[in-house]
Amino acid sequence: MAGSGSQRQSGDTWDLASSVGATATMVAAGRAVATADPRGLIDDPFADPLVRAVGIDFFTKMLDGELDVTQFPDGSPERVQAMIDSMAVRTKYFDDYFTAATGNGVRQAVILASGLDSRAYRLPWPAGTVVYEIDQPKVIEFKTQTLADIGAEPTATHRTVGIDLREDWPAELAAAGFDPALPTAWLAEGLLIYLPPAAQDRLFDQITALSPPGSTVGTEYAPGIVDFDAEKASEMSEPLRAQGLDIDMSALVYAGQRSHVIEYLRELGWQVTGTSRTELFENLDLPEVPPREGGDPLGEIVYVSANLT
Repeated sequence: MAGSGSQRQSGDTWDLASSVGATATMVAAGRAVATADPRGLIDDPFADPLVRAVGIDFFTKMLDGELDVTQFPDGSPERVQAMIDSMAVRTKYFDDYFTAATGNGVRQAVILASGLDSRAYRLPWPAGTVVYEIDQPKVIEFKTQTLADIGAEPTATHRTVGIDLREDWPAELAAAGFDPALPTAWLAEGLLIYLPPAAQDRLFDQITALSPPGSTVGTEYAPGIVDFDAEKASEMSEPLRAQGLDIDMSALVYAGQRSHVIEYLRELGWQVTGTSRTELFENLDLPEVPPREGGDPLGEIVYVSANLT
């Protein structure tokens, strides 16, 4: 069971069936469903087996089409399809981000809080590319072993770093072979809301210190985290808990005032482009996301790509 009823604490840890780790499994389940969509917006063949290996019953039923999606928050068919499409456009955005970076000659990538991300195994990395993945040791070990068990092989030189991002991850990254003199494509996908505000700033400070000209950053900004309504979010999760998924987002995120991602990166010298979810839907000619009754606690996500010149 993906229990997460208690509030976050300094130094807390998790695996892929608990706390923040269970949200990584939830995201991977979304990628698996989106991959099965006949429109072919994304192709992540490893999402399904990874989610099944974690073994959370709710997500296995989700993959098998056995959930009563009408019990989801605002579980209309249009809303459920929009949830799938949202994961597809998010995944495609960051897939395209890496493709653009390597197309511009970047041969070093770092995926922060990588969870069940399988890009090191499924993207067409150019020869000579090194992909580093950083996450909690249990998460790294589980994913690496599961993918090895099904015969999956990385499509780049793949180096894992098992460490919490609240610790001295730059030192561990360097020990794994990271070269700060090389332009790097960084990815912080679905991560920032799980970091305290000061840790978010520190993360971008650390990334900037390790990034020569030609480096890039891919991330997102959730405007609603500033005035996040924890009570509303908890109420919206109740139908999911009724079907066996005990993930309370209000207990996992760090709400309140924090730096605006785009503005902060610009202050650090990055050239930044933000693209709203609505724009991504329009670019792919997808139906608009139906408004959620009472609004979305995190607001409309803005996807961010930045580069240093």
